[in-house]
Amino acid sequence: MIINKQSAEAGTIDAAFAGGVLFRRDTQAIFWNNHQTAVQRMLDYDTLIGRDLPSVAAIVSATGSSRFGKFFFGSSEILIPIYKSSAEAVAEHTGADVLLNFASFRRAYRITDEALGIPGIRTIMITAEGIPERHARALKLRAGELGKLIIGPATVGAITPGAFKIANTGGTIENIIASKLHRAGSCGLVTRSGGLFNELAHTIALNADGISEGVAIGGDRFAASGFVEHLLRMQANPAVKYLLMLGEVGGSEEYRVIEAVRDGRLSKPVIGWCIGTIASHFSTGVQFGHAGASANDDAEMANTKNEAMRAAGIHVPRSFNDLPEIINGVHSELHAEGIIGDITEPVVTSLPEDCQTALDSGRVRKRTHFTCTISDDRGEEATYAGYPISAVATPDTGFGICDVITLLWFKRRYPKWATDFLETVIKTVADHGPAVSGAHNARVTARAGKDIISALVTGLLTIGPRFGGAIDGAARYFKLGADQNMAADEFIDHMSERGVLIPGIGHRIKSKKNPDLRVEGLKHYAETHFPATPLLDYALQVERRTTRKKDNLILNVDGVVGVLMVDMWHGLGYAEEEIDRFIDSGTLNAFFVLGRSIGFIGHILDEKRLGMPMYRHPFNDILYDVPLKRDEP
Repeated sequence: MIINKQSAEAGTIDAAFAGGVLFRRDTQAIFWNNHQTAVQRMLDYDTLIGRDLPSVAAIVSATGSSRFGKFFFGSSEILIPIYKSSAEAVAEHTGADVLLNFASFRRAYRITDEALGIPGIRTIMITAEGIPERHARALKLRAGELGKLIIGPATVGAITPGAFKIANTGGTIENIIASKLHRAGSCGLVTRSGGLFNELAHTIALNADGISEGVAIGGDRFAASGFVEHLLRMQANPAVKYLLMLGEVGGSEEYRVIEAVRDGRLSKPVIGWCIGTIASHFSTGVQFGHAGASANDDAEMANTKNEAMRAAGIHVPRSFNDLPEIINGVHSELHAEGIIGDITEPVVTSLPEDCQTALDSGRVRKRTHFTCTISDDRGEEATYAGYPISAVATPDTGFGICDVITLLWFKRRYPKWATDFLETVIKTVADHGPAVSGAHNARVTARAGKDIISALVTGLLTIGPRFGGAIDGAARYFKLGADQNMAADEFIDHMSERGVLIPGIGHRIKSKKNPDLRVEGLKHYAETHFPATPLLDYALQVERRTTRKKDNLILNVDGVVGVLMVDMWHGLGYAEEEIDRFIDSGTLNAFFVLGRSIGFIGHILDEKRLGMPMYRHPFNDILYDVPLKRDEP
């Protein structure tokens, strides 16, 4: 089957690509989508071939917030600017004439259509698969009218060895060197498959001198630029001495190449093969890996197309296994005729190795800057002290919020009597009304129109020695007295001699006759569930002495929480040194911070809900002691 050649086919190619050259050593691309691995591979290739100019000029990320991306260019880090649109990127980087479209198939058509309308863009690559054929046809038609070239859809890209490569074309650096893709050879290679492109590039390197240029047109049924467009362009490129096309079962692209060979537009030696010859042995149609790799009639069968190419004078092997022999034969003949000369192999630039790769392989070691012993986020699921989050998060796991607290704060799961106590503490200290300094600050900030985090922080900043900090002090000083075996009176005298009020003793309203029910509840719980309460007993001995002086010098909430926290740790088997470390590090205060945050947030949400205006303190609540300034006589 012969397909009529499209009008102005070669003229369009020549107009867009002078001399048939697709990419040059100074070619730069706009990379659509912040695909960091693919960008880095391009920059690593630049280093390998010794480019002075990075091949990626800019990145387009329509939804990203970053203005720059950090990448390695050799051993140095560089910043590649990130823009919101292709037009903005091209306007700032007028030398970049290639757009690498890594958008999803849902957006790839729109992005490509927009790019075709940008004067500076000459070549567009589309990596997305599954773009509707009518969209691909529309893009090809418009590109032809504008004298531009689209590679794809569903392509890995293209490469001009020693000059420029698209994204992941050629595979790893090791494969690129083995396939001699770091320097120019003599063959112009066009395939559909990206994987077979890499395979053939390696085969050509082993049996000839490598490729001068290579393109994978993509595996979708309709390619926006087909075999013949690229082969005609390579025909015009003096660096390309012979051509190799790897087709496949399905489609009719190969017949357009046959027509170009027959009418003389392709005069350079052409090697051709269509894979999928096994399809002729099946009684029904077979769909191979690509969307286009399925024959609709006999003319689209691989065997039929191979015979048609052979009849047109194209070098066609007997089987795919014989392809290396054909490549070697064509190359040797051209070399003998002096059309292909000898190539001096360049010195391969040593590519710096990523630190992480070297670390993973054990070739280097690096000191860490932080140590974490409570959680691990390196695997598929983060853990709390070794427990996967999914194992503690849902109600059916049996873990409560205080179980999570003890895992992350103390690296072990406490028994229920201890976690129930901690929950009681958090509930007890959650809120003491709007008049206390922290709640007041939080409400004033919320009324100023600030966000919930800012308002919460203003409340938290008031927590300290005079507000909440008494819990730490109560634990520290009562433990000191008990550890040194001070009698209650001796302890009171000790604190008095140092001019220190006993933290955790005293209440503005409550007294021995009017007890604080919160304190009574905590005492009752501890006496019922704790293994022992020696520090609480000691603090109550002190209370009996202080209340003789004044009825309201009772053990308050801060005091009972402080001493019971120490008793809890004693009951859990912690050593004295560990408990002292907890106290010194502010662990008890942390429970007050955690609990009181609940109340602060409540006050902030209350203000937001009420929609109250900005707060201004009343004048009559301020003593103004500012003398009137008089000028000196």
